[in-house]
Amino acid sequence: MDHSVVKKVEELLAKMTLDDKIGQMTQVRHFDDITEEDIATKFIGSVIHTQGPLPGVNAQEWQEKFTRLQKKALSTRLGIPLLFGVDAVHGQNTYEGATIFPHNIGLGASRNAHLVKRAAEITALETKATGFNWAFSPCIAIPYNEKWGRVYEAFSESTELTEEFARASVIGHQGSQLGRDSVMATAKHFIGDGSTDNGVEGGDCTLSPEEVRERLLPPYRAAVEAGIGSVMASFNSMSGHFMHAHEYWISDVLKGELGFDGIMVSDWKAYSRFGENEIINAGIDVVMAVDGDLQMFHDGLKAGVESGEVPMERIDDAVRRILTQKFRLGVFENPFPDASLIPQIGIQAHRDVARQAVRESLVLLKNKEHILPLDKNIPKIVVVGEHGDNTGLQSGGWSINWQGSLESYAGSTSILQGIEKLAEGEVLYDKDATGAHKDADVAIIVVGETPYAELFGDIGGEIDAYQLTLTEEHQNYINTYVNLGVKVVTLFISGRPLVTTDQINKSEAFVAAWLPGSEGDGIAEVLFGEFDFKGTLPHAWPASEEDYKGKYGPNFWDDSVKPLFPFGFGLNYRDETSENDTTTGK
Repeated sequence: MDHSVVKKVEELLAKMTLDDKIGQMTQVRHFDDITEEDIATKFIGSVIHTQGPLPGVNAQEWQEKFTRLQKKALSTRLGIPLLFGVDAVHGQNTYEGATIFPHNIGLGASRNAHLVKRAAEITALETKATGFNWAFSPCIAIPYNEKWGRVYEAFSESTELTEEFARASVIGHQGSQLGRDSVMATAKHFIGDGSTDNGVEGGDCTLSPEEVRERLLPPYRAAVEAGIGSVMASFNSMSGHFMHAHEYWISDVLKGELGFDGIMVSDWKAYSRFGENEIINAGIDVVMAVDGDLQMFHDGLKAGVESGEVPMERIDDAVRRILTQKFRLGVFENPFPDASLIPQIGIQAHRDVARQAVRESLVLLKNKEHILPLDKNIPKIVVVGEHGDNTGLQSGGWSINWQGSLESYAGSTSILQGIEKLAEGEVLYDKDATGAHKDADVAIIVVGETPYAELFGDIGGEIDAYQLTLTEEHQNYINTYVNLGVKVVTLFISGRPLVTTDQINKSEAFVAAWLPGSEGDGIAEVLFGEFDFKGTLPHAWPASEEDYKGKYGPNFWDDSVKPLFPFGFGLNYRDETSENDTTTGK
């Protein structure tokens, strides 16, 4: 560690009262939780922007809002600047007009670590341009059950692939080390969030400690080695013990054994949910004191220190970590957003990289009689399904809104727009498959999931709004055009593999397109042969709902469930494919 930073931290820490220290451990929203004056009077250390009132109508107003809050922090006796955090998980996805990349599951399909790094670099730049210096990304979970509502936030079921991409993403966000040009990255969620029994968000992970070390820990080790600035604790429990309060995994393993010297940040409202001061003693450094937790946290932690329940050494360790990262990021010297970055939000060069990511994420699962690539001169194409011309639906959760958007958003292109741009024949749009265009030469049918995030996307969970198969409505889109005798190319927009065996069998071609983000026109570039398919499955693909009778779905490490397509499967235009590819591998 830089000795000059150590000296500055110790000098500042010696001047701090307990209230100053607890304030630095506090993260709040810029709305509802506080007034602007509270930033100074409660010595707040960091601010999160999430679902709720926007800081302004454009990036300039976002920066101005955060500048006002920063000035409040700097007006205090010690003048310790704020950190500003945001869930920028696939681009600066909270800002309409930013470049939004395919979700991590799509990047996992690309197998392109350089692309992951470049996407993180662009995300960091556009995140800074909107006023932030802390991104809650990347998610490096290892999903084992497609019932989990966050599968798409992770790269793959493969430990090795996730390990490689974790390192690339951290370096992309932060550079070779944290500095004034960095955005601090956050590896999440530590640990076991993707491998809970039956895929329950916030459920229990019953993997043994040895299995956790072998399968789930390596990406965190890679992130720490790459200099990750923060790690976020997970909602799940580990064999019945809340991870937020799990001293062994947080303090002994992550901070001790792995040598993580950054900030351990809680997830949403963790103080009241997971044991109050127990989470501090376990190793949480920054608490999201939101939705009514703020005063409870301040009063409870102060009382805990005064009673001896929480050692002052634990408080000082937390504050050292926070101050160290603030000095490393250069926010003491450069506390305010950089207005010169604003013009770079959503520029064409960034969108070109995102469009490349769309192309490389596509996985071709079937291509009967080489129907793909399509000839641009096909006389009549019909594009079917609401996902075909709606950039909100194609982007999934964490896109403009926390739960995603049901409408198109600014600075994005739909799949239909891309097809219309490249096709030289007639292109029709049949939103709900009622057009009965039986004279079409080919139907490109775009089906998939409605956006969701976190537990709202769990299958069979407390919300229970999703299923392991396509909806009956979307199945009928395909059936309608099959029955009309039109050749069908199915594009599947989803945050996870689902049971689609029947739909694959009925289609001439079937493409897993994941959640492509803002650059939907990149799909057409592959359909029409300007680029070949490169993507391979980041997860084994289920054959039937029977695959989920156990704790997990099909996984490449588990021979007890035979997938429809194995991990790593993916065709390209040159591959010879049978009429029914649901039993063949590559």
